[in-house]
Amino acid sequence: MAHKGEMITLKSGDGADILCYSVKAEGTRPGGSKAGLVLIMEIFGVTDHIKDLCDDYAARGFDVISPQLYDRQSKDFKATYSQEDIQTSLDLRAKNSYENTVLDTQMCIDKLREQGNEKVFITGYCYGGSVSWVAACRATGLDAASCYYGGAIKDFIDEMPKCPTICHFGEKDHSIPMEVVREVEAKHPEVKVYVYDADHGFNSDRRNNYDKAAADLALERTLALFDGS
Repeated sequence: MAHKGEMITLKSGDGADILCYSVKAEGTRPGGSKAGLVLIMEIFGVTDHIKDLCDDYAARGFDVISPQLYDRQSKDFKATYSQEDIQTSLDLRAKNSYENTVLDTQMCIDKLREQGNEKVFITGYCYGGSVSWVAACRATGLDAASCYYGGAIKDFIDEMPKCPTICHFGEKDHSIPMEVVREVEAKHPEVKVYVYDADHGFNSDRRNNYDKAAADLALERTLALFDGS
């Protein structure tokens, strides 16, 4: 299926040129308001799956931008789910600081504001869930954040989101033990934490762990957050 957006280059806060997938809103949001969304990739780059998610949000009335967070290390990197590619992805993630991800997120927020969006939101998956959490705590101009199974949220648990934020976790996700999830809940009573009868990566229909019921419910809750913010 052909994608509806295009790759553009934006300049991040440190001067780095970052490729981004950008797609303009097609549908109409409740009340006709204009809203933008920063959609943050998994460790695998801005893949066809990430572009599909962007296109789906665009069909729901959002201008969407998804930055290639590894562009400082490897331009326009995209990986498969092979063990070799997973290891390469993990190595790139380790070389990319969260300070960089905040700069790139802020770059996207600013661009979406320039496009005339009254509200700007963020969502992300796996690595992107952690990036979304840190951006909610550090970036300016976000109206709400929806963070999917971010394993590194625990490393930033003492930071406070500056906008309404929700988190999604899978009860069967061994990479994020439930004690970590409960710690997030205890530390942040202002954050709604949802737990699903699912595994890590339950939102991705490209993975064996895909759980449509959990993905649909998480999307419903994400849209309710955005529509109410």
